[in-house]
Amino acid sequence: MATFTTISAYRFTPLSDLKALRERLLSFCKSLHLRGTILLSAEGINLFVSGSSPSIGELLHVVRQLPGLEGLEPKYSESSRQPFNRMLVRIKQEIIAFGVEGIDPAKHTSTKLPAPTLKQWLDEGRPVTLLDTRNDYEVKLGTFENARTLGIGHFRDFPEAVKQLEPELKERPLVMFCTGGIRCEKAGPFMEGIGFQQVFQLDGGILKYFEEVGGAHYEGECFVFDQRTSLDPSLHESGATQCFNCQTPLTLEEQEHPHYVVGQSCPYCHQSEEEALDSRLLRRQESLLKLTTPLPGSQRYDNYRPISVPASHDRATLMDLLIDIFPHVPKDEWLPRFEAKLFLDAHNQSVAATHRIRSGEIYRHAQPATIEPDVSNKVVFLYEDETMVVVNKPAPLPTHPSGRFNRNTLQHWMREVYHPQNPRPVHRLDSNTTGLTVWARTRHFAASLQEQFHDGSMRKRYLVRIVGHPQEDAFSCDIPIRAAPGRAGSRGTDAIAGLPSRTEFNVLDRSADGTSLLEARPITGRTNQIRVHLWELGFPVDGDPIYLAEKQIGDTQTLSIEEAPLCLHAWQLSFRHPITGESLTFEAPAPDWASFPGKTPLPD
Repeated sequence: MATFTTISAYRFTPLSDLKALRERLLSFCKSLHLRGTILLSAEGINLFVSGSSPSIGELLHVVRQLPGLEGLEPKYSESSRQPFNRMLVRIKQEIIAFGVEGIDPAKHTSTKLPAPTLKQWLDEGRPVTLLDTRNDYEVKLGTFENARTLGIGHFRDFPEAVKQLEPELKERPLVMFCTGGIRCEKAGPFMEGIGFQQVFQLDGGILKYFEEVGGAHYEGECFVFDQRTSLDPSLHESGATQCFNCQTPLTLEEQEHPHYVVGQSCPYCHQSEEEALDSRLLRRQESLLKLTTPLPGSQRYDNYRPISVPASHDRATLMDLLIDIFPHVPKDEWLPRFEAKLFLDAHNQSVAATHRIRSGEIYRHAQPATIEPDVSNKVVFLYEDETMVVVNKPAPLPTHPSGRFNRNTLQHWMREVYHPQNPRPVHRLDSNTTGLTVWARTRHFAASLQEQFHDGSMRKRYLVRIVGHPQEDAFSCDIPIRAAPGRAGSRGTDAIAGLPSRTEFNVLDRSADGTSLLEARPITGRTNQIRVHLWELGFPVDGDPIYLAEKQIGDTQTLSIEEAPLCLHAWQLSFRHPITGESLTFEAPAPDWASFPGKTPLPD
């Protein structure tokens, strides 16, 4: 069986021409089939390298030819496998990151204490403080008996941590130690600089102590930064490993724990399904907050809106298409945009209003220096799995790009947060409506979930505050709703040509201010259905900017972020999971305007 010799060594000494030295050492090590890491900086060298014993000897011969490294003495260990994956030679600011100015171990370090001397002191029971300078995950596998640990996650945290030690320790002998000694080269002078008067550093660190005196007064193993994970006092691999997920070192006993799953989790990072979901949702929440601070559409940018040509408009003019797909926009508004050459073909060439179009073509409407209206970014992620995402949408916030909105839309944000996936809205809430929206994570799951919307098996319950007091506690509306938009994108009713529509209502509260709180259950899913039906019944939704009292139509669909809200909230959704068929119910907390003393929303 092949045996690999592993060495670790460092030396603080001025080095120059680092780039040339890096290339030379990397080429030389690869020619000898060595693996590991060599760190170079102006302050010295730090290396961990493994390979055959003759190859290691050749490397040391080359390194010792460098000025200042003539007497470099490494620590040796043997293993039956190569502990490193590849060979790296890197140039760093420091060969051990500390981040404190004025510390130069090449000029001054604390007094080095040989391993046999430390053992003798401990055998004699001398009053000495042992200070472990390593990170907490290293200490977990072992340390000296009665050693002080600092609970740090990075050596850069050391300066602040030692400032919290008891002042009386500054008068007593203190022996600090680390894996191989390099950290103590900087930690010692720092502690002397803040008033510690008797500072010693264990020469060669824990590994040199193991090599020279064994494991006396040491409990456990020593963590090492390679695939061996840890060495016992005989400098052999101990069987410890690191969790793939959280990198926590694990003993043999911990590897027997049921929560240890190779490549997935360990007792320290294992999460229940609920905890894992909460963690994922928190990451989504953080990603969205970063994306929307500031709002992406509220920063000036050049927008290009796609215009697809349907088969029904083959050989029509581009102007004809625009008039038909945007009936609420007067023709006179399009002409100046054509004159400004804002309509482009697939070759980025401007086209005229009279340009003949073909089915399947895509044109772009350029909107230079776009600044979209501000919207609310208070999106709350409620659930996600491999099939879908459920969020609580705030208002105002359009679901998908339309009109003045492109980047300030929930669809744009979902694409960015879930990239490279492109979540699809299974249904749509108006910009001014708050509450539950469901997003499918693939086209396949979108079809499955949308089918439940279309066949009526997905149950929807809304909370809505209206202007007026209905006489009946329970009532419904079956007035057909037009498919084509009218003024400002509004929808009207048409008993003959309208689409079949039905909404059921229950009165929850009649308030003294003249409003009422209702529960609404749309049986069909027409655009603006709840708002249109209540408007037709003479009870417009409180805060609605388009469906006004006395059957009037307003001028705009979308409220500004400063205006009072539309009092319509998608409160509950119940449907079947697209894979398991399990019945699911989600609920978005009721907004402030939906609170009232008295009875609660009716159960199913």
